[in-house]
Amino acid sequence: MPTIEVRTPAGWRDFELLDTGNGARLERYGPYTLVRPEPQATWRPYLSQNRWDDADAIFRRAHEASDGHWHLRRPIPEQWLMQYDDLTFYARLTPFRHTGVFPEQAEHWRWIREQIRRARRPVNILNLFGYTGLTTLAAAAAGASVCHVDASPKIIEWAKENQAASGLASKPVRWIVDDALKFVRREIRRGVRYDGIIMDPPAFGRGPKGEVWKFESGLPALLTACREILSPQPLFLLVNAYAIRASALMLYNALEDILKPLGGHLAVGELTLTETSHKRPLSTAIYGRWSHEPPASP
Repeated sequence: MPTIEVRTPAGWRDFELLDTGNGARLERYGPYTLVRPEPQATWRPYLSQNRWDDADAIFRRAHEASDGHWHLRRPIPEQWLMQYDDLTFYARLTPFRHTGVFPEQAEHWRWIREQIRRARRPVNILNLFGYTGLTTLAAAAAGASVCHVDASPKIIEWAKENQAASGLASKPVRWIVDDALKFVRREIRRGVRYDGIIMDPPAFGRGPKGEVWKFESGLPALLTACREILSPQPLFLLVNAYAIRASALMLYNALEDILKPLGGHLAVGELTLTETSHKRPLSTAIYGRWSHEPPASP
């Protein structure tokens, strides 16, 4: 049986998970405190209600499945800069409650950098469902050439702004607006190969031409196609997943089925954030990480 890892990023100064409870989370993104829905937080908050009510912005919606909107208690700019390690990027209040920054993924950024630097050779990376590009930029800063694929032209523009803000405009990054599976299948026909593949597929989404993506039915085909574009000496494959009806064990079985002939090391687990108020962990995503080499000793 695989071991289920629990990993929490370290080193954040521009982000804090201040408190959780009553179906919400209280967070600090740079200078601004935000309240956002968190269905997993069925427990009671630790901080006072006054502390929660004093947040700069609160995202509210009529019920869990509905759209919502931000209620501003104080002015917040359209975007503001944040920093983690050597990366600088923009956060925004989006209509979907997100900010364009997923702080827990800093743990993946560290691991990806480690894989690239240990290779000590030119490395070609593919990032599917790349969103605002922070994982792409972490890989590029470590010395990799990166192909970043996302279905939204607006999100790609945001990612390019993050690239410029991080001082990485000269790094070899290709920005591609496309459906993930269609792009991978074209890469198979073109004979393009990648040393590392990253993907962060949503539970449900649409490609730029209306292509429908559903995690449970789409993941097996995508993993099978990605196996064909791995280089003869691949470094890693990383799958991260939010808000899906699946477990880390599901990811383990799916990845082992595709990657077992390659040997290497396969780990699965949960990404978490830890409150600064009461030190409770909050699970945010599941992941599977395969690497050709075993993980470095801590």
